[in-house]
Amino acid sequence: MEIKKNHYQFVLSVLLIFFFWGNNLVSANGKISFKSQSHSLIFADSIVKTDTIIPKNKSKKNPFNPLMDLQKADNFGYGGMGSQSITIHYNDSLSLPFFRPVIFVPNNQPKFDIKPLDLYPKNIDLSFLPVNDTIIGYWEKYNRLGLDINQISFVNWNAGGDNSVSGLFKGDFRRKYVKGRLNWETELVLRYGLNQQEGRESRKTDDAFQLSSTIGHKTSDISDWYYTAKFNFNTQFANGYSYPNTELPISKLLAPAYLFVGVGAEYSLPQRGTTVYFSPLTLKSTFVSDQRLADQGAFGVEKAIYDENKQVIRHGKRSKSEVGLLVTNQWKKEILTNIFLDHRLSLYSDYINRFGNIDIDWQLKLDMKINQYVRANVGAHVIYDDDIKNKKEVGGKQIIEGPRFQIKQMLAVGLVYIF
Repeated sequence: MEIKKNHYQFVLSVLLIFFFWGNNLVSANGKISFKSQSHSLIFADSIVKTDTIIPKNKSKKNPFNPLMDLQKADNFGYGGMGSQSITIHYNDSLSLPFFRPVIFVPNNQPKFDIKPLDLYPKNIDLSFLPVNDTIIGYWEKYNRLGLDINQISFVNWNAGGDNSVSGLFKGDFRRKYVKGRLNWETELVLRYGLNQQEGRESRKTDDAFQLSSTIGHKTSDISDWYYTAKFNFNTQFANGYSYPNTELPISKLLAPAYLFVGVGAEYSLPQRGTTVYFSPLTLKSTFVSDQRLADQGAFGVEKAIYDENKQVIRHGKRSKSEVGLLVTNQWKKEILTNIFLDHRLSLYSDYINRFGNIDIDWQLKLDMKINQYVRANVGAHVIYDDDIKNKKEVGGKQIIEGPRFQIKQMLAVGLVYIF
């Protein structure tokens, strides 16, 4: 009986010890610790070495975020167990301190396995970086092909009308080279359109070949001004006529052709799509490859000299050169959602021949995106050149008048492919 009594006393003593120490028995991450206000015992692996104990009634500033206080342990469902202190472990297994709080979760939920931060990863995943497939080295490219088709037909239509079909092919190709302060941009624009109406021949509705190239060098890294050289060449593909006369063309391939070469300064704001170019020294050359048109003095070249019998003494010159002042402005902007405005203005005045007479070339176009492949566009093209005389048919004869404003208006819906 004495042995049993001693045995019961021993068991009771152990239970009392656990009762007084039980308030500080904490289990987290598979580690068991006995904690009090003055010491810490760790029964775990060697990763966790030191515990810092913050008393309940003292400062509870969160070392990880000074603007956020630490929450008490009893807010995590322990019913008061462990509420006497907040425990913070640190891990120096990677030679640098990495602080983390103890994760308190209810006993009936799984514990979180917190992995230390890897400061020296062996493999770095770069798959999240964006890929720009339009940039090849220092080059940027843009290619656009379009086809606008318009068709109308009538069957027993009382109001009358002629069946017709028209089509317009368009191409726009751009290349841009940017390296440091150097900027070189080249653009090729192609257009050719035909209209076929019942009972008459096919007629040309649009015809353009335009090649431009601009190379500039910035004055400084933070400047928007460039020292610039500019090159422009404009002509057409096929013969043009003053309808209904289709026997004598009034224009041909390279008749006319215009070449602009100049140097100056350009102010460019790419983020706003705006450029302004000023050239105090620009060479303008006009070419007329057809001798008949050159003899007429078409497009401002010197015409032929005839004798009394109207025999040619000297043929007209097939080219003409001028030196003058050139100012250009371009503005390309998305003014509304999927509606893009393209404004291009060119002003030129010759120093030698009637300085102050200004040649105007203004293009304005609205490009409306319906989806990836279908777009609608409306635009206007206005030209005034003092050297270009107006021609018209009167009584079956072609009469040459003075210069006039040339105006062309366009409205089309068609297919577009950009690559």
